[in-house]
Amino acid sequence: MDTITKLLRIDGRVQGVGFRDFMQRRARALGVTGWIRNRMDGSVEAVLQGGADAVNQMIVLARQGPRSAHVTGLRVSDADGQFSAFEMRPTE
Repeated sequence: MDTITKLLRIDGRVQGVGFRDFMQRRARALGVTGWIRNRMDGSVEAVLQGGADAVNQMIVLARQGPRSAHVTGLRVSDADGQFSAFEMRPTE
């Protein structure tokens, strides 16, 4: 299995709506590692690492978010690193 790593920046109503919990549950279910955190500017940032199919499924989920979220933008770029779990990080 080829492992890919992507950095996501998600804009919109994505804080205070359970977005990080939503993404963490889905990542663990799909076997995706990395991290997620709120940003001081109101966006959410995440690094996703895993098989291409699983990471691409996570990107689709990030475009939707949980029911109470409203995603207005999603930027995806390549990233580096090695991760053994999917964790929530402090706001930066």
